[in-house]
Amino acid sequence: GNLATCTHFSMLGAGQISIEDCCKDGQKRGNDNEDCTSLPLISESITCRIVQEQCCVTVLEDNMCTTGINMAKDQGLCDSLFTNTCETKTTKMCCDCCLLGKATQAGDLPCDHNLSVGYQCSLVSRACCVDGAPDNQTTSTPKTECGKCAHDCVANDTCSCFKGYKLKPDGESCEDINECLLGASNCRVGERCINTEAISVARERSCVQWQFCCDFLHPDIDECETGIHNCGPEFECSNSQGSFRCLPNVKCGPGFIQDALGHCIDINECVSQTGPCPRGQLCLNTVGSYMCQRNSVNCGRGYHLNEGSTRCIDIDECKSTERVCAGHGCVNLIGSYRCECEAGYNFNSMSRTCEDINECRHFPGRLCAHKCENNRGSYECSCTTGFKLALDDRNCDDLNECESNPCSQECANVYGSYQCYCRRGYQLSDIDGMTCEDIDECALPTGGHICSYRCHNTPGSFHCSCPVSGYTLSSNGRSCQDIDECVTGTHTCTVNQSCFNVQGEFRCLSFDCPNNYRRVGETVARLQRSDTIRCIKSCQPNDVACVLDPMHSVSHTFISLPTFREFTMPEEIVFLRTTVPAYGSYHLGSYDVKFDILEGNVENAFDILKRVENGMYVGVVRQVKPLIGPLALVLKLSMRNLTTQGDSGQNIINVHVFVSEFWF
Repeated sequence: GNLATCTHFSMLGAGQISIEDCCKDGQKRGNDNEDCTSLPLISESITCRIVQEQCCVTVLEDNMCTTGINMAKDQGLCDSLFTNTCETKTTKMCCDCCLLGKATQAGDLPCDHNLSVGYQCSLVSRACCVDGAPDNQTTSTPKTECGKCAHDCVANDTCSCFKGYKLKPDGESCEDINECLLGASNCRVGERCINTEAISVARERSCVQWQFCCDFLHPDIDECETGIHNCGPEFECSNSQGSFRCLPNVKCGPGFIQDALGHCIDINECVSQTGPCPRGQLCLNTVGSYMCQRNSVNCGRGYHLNEGSTRCIDIDECKSTERVCAGHGCVNLIGSYRCECEAGYNFNSMSRTCEDINECRHFPGRLCAHKCENNRGSYECSCTTGFKLALDDRNCDDLNECESNPCSQECANVYGSYQCYCRRGYQLSDIDGMTCEDIDECALPTGGHICSYRCHNTPGSFHCSCPVSGYTLSSNGRSCQDIDECVTGTHTCTVNQSCFNVQGEFRCLSFDCPNNYRRVGETVARLQRSDTIRCIKSCQPNDVACVLDPMHSVSHTFISLPTFREFTMPEEIVFLRTTVPAYGSYHLGSYDVKFDILEGNVENAFDILKRVENGMYVGVVRQVKPLIGPLALVLKLSMRNLTTQGDSGQNIINVHVFVSEFWF
């Protein structure tokens, strides 16, 4: 029968978290696909941290391998795992190896092949191959003599195998079944299944709880004994704890070092050792060794051998036929010589010659005031344009060009040059830079902004003018200032009319309230922009229709606008402020305000927005398109109070808009 043995260890002190809990935590986080290298610690024990991480990695690898095996069994291909990432590497390997096992079984080949595909791939391939074979191994086995059966003999002289084994194709031999790869083990969570083969006829499957204690991590597999190593014929397999090593069969002799492939490489003792030869001898490397050779006498530069060729003596270069210093003084030195160079030259110890000193480069800005030009053995100073060389031949004095009257109007001498300039209203010619020409201020690109209305050029100057009526020239002589006829009393409004000043003119306005409405306040002689004429509803007794009319008031307000010269963005012109709290409640129901433009929106040049200011609803009328004056229009605005039951009231506001002909 099957024997499942499960071993548990605890390496933590009393009162601490057990090693099984550490592993369970790692397995849980592995099942949640967390990063096993950065798990939150549940204990200060290093052992617990190791167990956490390894149990987590084991679950992840088992899950990835199971996914690959299931994909191979269900889909029969691994194309979706073509990316070789850390997450798919194990999954793809198990999928490919399982396909290999299924192909082996389909070709009626033995499941135990000798392909060097790796230990884990061989196990997965064999498991998928065995899993695809028929369950009853005895149904198709040929009859044989019972004396030749490896395990047991049943009726009709047919061989059978003990549980945990399957019959080989020869009908007599039995081979082990790896229940761990087939998923037929009874190991609990946190335990790893290890397939083993019993010595007797019994079949054993062990469950080992992975622990980290003392000098072992898990049961070691002797790869050398099982033959699952990859050492070549030139190497000998040597088992180690959890792995193996390949040791070369050939041993290298002295003077050689062995590389990873077992080859013997010569050691260069002349490089690897410090002074292998005595002083005065030269080291020469040989295969497997080295040799020392006596040095020959070689004299360096500035020396030559004596007559006996036993030693080196100095050469007097100053007495040689070659002119080593080229006209300069020569001083012999031991093994060399030196030139005594004249003023303006410097001795170069590398080329052993006298070279010219470039004083201009060695002493920049210190020899000449302006420009320095080097020559052999000396230098010469010169001046830039606008200057002349001083008497000391080093400094430069300014040259006064204005003494020759080069300018048509004014000349200013500056240090090293001169500058022509013109009187106000004139500009310097771009052609010669000396002649002054009249500036047509009105024709300049900014001429339209010099004067508010019209610009008139004059020699050396200009003057501005304003429209014939409604404006006067301001004190700056450029801007046109509107005349307020309502203030100066030059208007023609009657006693029953109100004067409203607009830009460049005025309007005489009078308003009567509709029936059932009465005016609030008296008629004023002069209306300002902030003034409002308001008529509120005043119904006659028993006038039900008047009472039910939702319109509560009719108001008139006024605004004067210019013809915008550059209209780039909406302009806010009127603000309708309410006393309605934003998002408040009114008689246990919601209360809101709606603003609309009913009439007078010429060319859709206006719109109205609702926003909240200081917690209250405000209607903002904006001009969104430019209008060309002169133009007068009336915007009829509606402000409706809304409740959950519908409209509770309406107010009409008539905005009288007067657009001026000009932008000022």
